[in-house]
Amino acid sequence: MKKSLVLGATGGMGYSIVRELSARGMEVIAFARTKKRLHEMFDGDPNVVWKSGDVFNQYELEEIAQNVDIIYHAINIPYGDWKEKLIPLNQNIINTAKNASAKLAVVDNIYSYGRSNGKKITENTPKNPNTKKGKLRLEMINLIQQSGVPYFIAHFPDFYGPYAENAQINYTLRDIVNGKKARFIGKQDLLREHIYTPDGAKAIVELSLHEVAYGQSWNIPAYDVITGDEIIKLVRDVTGYNKPVGTVTKNMLRLVGLFDKQMREFVEMQYLNEEPVVLDGQKYEQFIGKVPKTPYQEGLKKTLEVYKV
Repeated sequence: MKKSLVLGATGGMGYSIVRELSARGMEVIAFARTKKRLHEMFDGDPNVVWKSGDVFNQYELEEIAQNVDIIYHAINIPYGDWKEKLIPLNQNIINTAKNASAKLAVVDNIYSYGRSNGKKITENTPKNPNTKKGKLRLEMINLIQQSGVPYFIAHFPDFYGPYAENAQINYTLRDIVNGKKARFIGKQDLLREHIYTPDGAKAIVELSLHEVAYGQSWNIPAYDVITGDEIIKLVRDVTGYNKPVGTVTKNMLRLVGLFDKQMREFVEMQYLNEEPVVLDGQKYEQFIGKVPKTPYQEGLKKTLEVYKV
């Protein structure tokens, strides 16, 4: 691999992908909207050139993608923009990959699978999305699969880690580090998966180096399932935080959603806090190798360190 382009480089997964590629001595272009964030995150890294711009500007995107071998698509736009912008965004990226003769590695979530019915999700599990956002993600996947671009799609559970600002766990961690009254979204006694973004980055970069990965979807599970209560205890042990941690319920989100468009869009995804989706990683381990898995105690500690800086 000669050169990579990471779209969404200042987001949680994008940042970690850039760092993983650089750690392997690969040349990387980090692309995002905000110059200041790119400067803060990547200045001084000899393997990284950062570029700011608008992913919806086809000409601008194609200029940046010249002579790259693979494009890592880690862009996530606000929920409220998905209906109008998700498909055009992905069509721009597909067109760019085609014109650059580049491969495409796509960071995706679990929404297109729909409800789990209490079973672990494999890559052969039929996709039956039960939400508007899940249906849009499935439309996005179909668009990529039919594009003719060499691609693979990596499905991840919810993120946590450095700069994963929209992640459920990071929402709680920020308030704890700042000494505020913290809240946890969803039932605190429910077992769920949360993947540490540097682990996800290792997995998707490793996939990109194997020809067998292309033309397929891959599930990347987390270290294990964990409850909110267990997460909070681990964080208390690291920080000494001793205030109560409240619970953000679906009804609370509905109330806030009356005044906040983004929070209103968040309500329909709360089925995951009632019936979690847990990914099976056997396919990755069979064809690629061991799934990177950082214990929660270590991952939470490293994530908290970023907020303390």
